[in-house]
Amino acid sequence: MKATVEERVEALLSAMTLAEKVGQMTLAEKNSIRPGDTARFALGGVLSGGGGYPIPNTPRSWADMVAGFQDEALATRLRIPILYGVDAVHGHAAVEGATVFPHNCGLGAAGDPDLAYRIARATAVEMAATGTSWNYAPTVAVPHDLRWGRTYECFGADPDLVSRLGVAYVRGLQGADLASPTSVLATPKHFVGDGAARWGTSTTVMQGRRFLIDQGDADLDEAALRSIHLRPYRAAIGSGARCIMVSFSSWHGVKMHAHRRLLTDVLKGELGFRGFLVSDWGGIDQLPGDYHAQVVASLNAGLDMIMVPYDYRRFVETALQAVQAGDVPLARVDDAVRRILNAKLARGLFEHPLPQRDLLAEVGCQEHRALAREAVRRSLCLLKNAGALPLPKDVPLVLVAGEAADDLGIQCGGWTIEWQGKKGPIVPGTTIRAGIENVLGPARVAFDPNGRFAGVGRAPVGIVVLGEEPYAEGFGDKPDLVLTEEEISLVRSVRAVVDRLVLVVVSGRPYVLGEAYDLADAVVAAWLPGSEGAGVADVLFGDAPFEGRLPFPWPRSSAYLTRPEAEPPLFPPGFGLVRG
Repeated sequence: MKATVEERVEALLSAMTLAEKVGQMTLAEKNSIRPGDTARFALGGVLSGGGGYPIPNTPRSWADMVAGFQDEALATRLRIPILYGVDAVHGHAAVEGATVFPHNCGLGAAGDPDLAYRIARATAVEMAATGTSWNYAPTVAVPHDLRWGRTYECFGADPDLVSRLGVAYVRGLQGADLASPTSVLATPKHFVGDGAARWGTSTTVMQGRRFLIDQGDADLDEAALRSIHLRPYRAAIGSGARCIMVSFSSWHGVKMHAHRRLLTDVLKGELGFRGFLVSDWGGIDQLPGDYHAQVVASLNAGLDMIMVPYDYRRFVETALQAVQAGDVPLARVDDAVRRILNAKLARGLFEHPLPQRDLLAEVGCQEHRALAREAVRRSLCLLKNAGALPLPKDVPLVLVAGEAADDLGIQCGGWTIEWQGKKGPIVPGTTIRAGIENVLGPARVAFDPNGRFAGVGRAPVGIVVLGEEPYAEGFGDKPDLVLTEEEISLVRSVRAVVDRLVLVVVSGRPYVLGEAYDLADAVVAAWLPGSEGAGVADVLFGDAPFEGRLPFPWPRSSAYLTRPEAEPPLFPPGFGLVRG
């Protein structure tokens, strides 16, 4: 009779040394791992951090790289495969040539669980081709402050919407059968309340820059924590999530990485979560005390796998000493390893540990790009339309302005090739400008990023595309979400030479538009559409309807950002005009 997953777990656990158990609890970044150490330390997981790609950055190189780590793991005494993790938060976007889908803010605007499921399924297939079996997604935070640099990673401000789309995304990544070679392990994140952090409470300083809200402290009461921020995790667990990533943030001054009550009593006890908890990047280093105290506190709080991107040897040594000294009970180690092995076996890693190279042709395939283009179309929110849209396809001339109209890196935002993203043609795809030219032909489109159209003459239509520069995490914390004077001036200059003006906003969160809103005949929120910018033109020219509804409130002024109770937003969540 075939052994059950539980029986296989117990057989492995009984055969493991303490060092092998601690190794399974260790997650290291691929660039820091010395040759032979994956096997020497029996590492449980390896990850590519933001920008952690092989050279050359191709799907085949990724498959070769991951296979190298996996081959090492399979050469160990017990042949326990590694989980290879990556932040594929909007497609397998660290890989050149992969499909880059709209960020979650756009999926929240589309509001369709089936669309989220299909995007997650396509992402899983592209990941499986490269051997990356573990996705640090989806983010199921509920943001309350639009100035947070991770707002675009969120589906919206409504916990019910976040729960519905989070469930669909988990199911899409993990598929109908988690053990299938085309399934990947999902990781709802970041537990819990990261979206509730209060402005100015972050103490994180990175690369000389202090974060302003990311990784900060949430001071809301427990009833609100449960009713708003815990709800998506309850739903994700019900959908089959086997791993949850813990937040850098704090609740009433206690870092989540050491919050035993929430991690063990609530998540594992009350909610019955039987999967494993993974720390965030070097997250235990933010705990009080020396390194020994940090390791002890995090493990005893309920963390099962520790992401120690650089110094995994130090963690292994310290954890072994802590167990041998009785500071961390052996039963706690066994519980952690049991949870990790259970997830690996459920994922089918022991049967299918290597990249699915027959799927390499699926990475960035036309079917997936068509899905991404559909997602772009369905995510666009029409905020204003004074008879300007849809645009006629027989218009003799359209003036297109704004750097973001012709920049794939701006369209894609952070977590694209690099951690912080990057401006320019960093991925294959179509810009918004290219999409417009595909409809009208290049001869009827005049483009100037600065809106200087001297000599072109007056045009029936102008399209100004304003966009945020790419960012990720606390580097995107921004005190005032308002357009710059330069951006307003660009809108003014184009307004002066066109009969109708369409303003397209490419951003990971709503912005105070001020005068630009008044100057435009139509205003469209395009979020961060990813690699398939032609989807924007599909809707502007009437080949598809506007369907998007705001996942967040749209601020009227800067006052709303700091004191939302002082004035109503310009538009509430759920707002979105339909053409007509």
